[in-house]
Amino acid sequence: NVSPSSNIAWHRVVCPVTFSLFPFFRFPMVVSNLFLWYDEGQDLFSERKNLQFLFQNVSKKEEKIRKHSDEKKKKEFIQKVTGILYKYGDIESTPMLDKRIQDIYNEYYEEETDYVALKHKYNQYMLEREDEIKEHLKEAKNIKDYIKYVCVGNYIDFGVTGNIDDQMLDDLLKKVDSLNIPEQEIKYLEEELKQAKTLLYITDNCGKIVLDKIFIEELKKRYGNLEITVMVRGGLAINDATIEDAQEIGLTKIVPVISNGAAIAGTVKEQLSKEARKQLDSADVIIAKGMGNFESMYQEGINPYYLFLCKCDLFTRRFGVKLFDPIFCKEERLDIK
Repeated sequence: NVSPSSNIAWHRVVCPVTFSLFPFFRFPMVVSNLFLWYDEGQDLFSERKNLQFLFQNVSKKEEKIRKHSDEKKKKEFIQKVTGILYKYGDIESTPMLDKRIQDIYNEYYEEETDYVALKHKYNQYMLEREDEIKEHLKEAKNIKDYIKYVCVGNYIDFGVTGNIDDQMLDDLLKKVDSLNIPEQEIKYLEEELKQAKTLLYITDNCGKIVLDKIFIEELKKRYGNLEITVMVRGGLAINDATIEDAQEIGLTKIVPVISNGAAIAGTVKEQLSKEARKQLDSADVIIAKGMGNFESMYQEGINPYYLFLCKCDLFTRRFGVKLFDPIFCKEERLDIK
């Protein structure tokens, strides 16, 4: 096996693509070959990238542009994408690579999906359920039940799950009590929050930010001296929450909300604004929501509490869980297979 940390491995990925551009219709076959390379069992988390997710996104973009007749334009697009993989594939996380690929896509084609409208739809979807969820949480003795709801909201993700099944989301919300959240990890977090002065809460998707708001309101009640700051994305990144989403659902009325300064579906330290980096470096406790934050923050010396649903095969295998099972754990205690 060839380690993905070597240029040889990326050469294996890039060369087939480069030489399969004529005719362009062979590209889907190349994507399939990339999946075969991914499935060789490489330690992808240690390399900070989820190649399965990355290649799925590349494949989706290829499907989008099939209908266009300009073959030269298609070829240039794919050449630039493979160049990005070769240049940055060994050193950058999946969210950062995906941002670079999206930027190239935007150079050549218009985005067909109206993510602003979709975000509004799911913000309103969850706002309509806010009172019902709060009523359900009235008798909660600790923060575990709040964390369960926050985990379920992680299903609202167009980057990984593609299309959101409203019935599936509804079913997950109804089954929230059956989610398995480790009691000991809850105790660890509660003890840290008692001692902490500052908490940085890093969000991910729209809609779910309503559940974040409910959780944060409870944290404010339980830990009156805790200064809570929420960090959202700095621009449109698929359906991740931005300042506009935080304003729409009323989160900005409860706690300070800052932009991270980057339109990336993750938290990439090198891309953060000065204000966001200062908050990240100085916070006593950090809660990072969603798979994108995990992929961009893992092994970066930040040591946050991660909170997400496992929504793809790679994550279920690495964490030894089933699809849509929750993960809640501080990085230093993570058990990745």
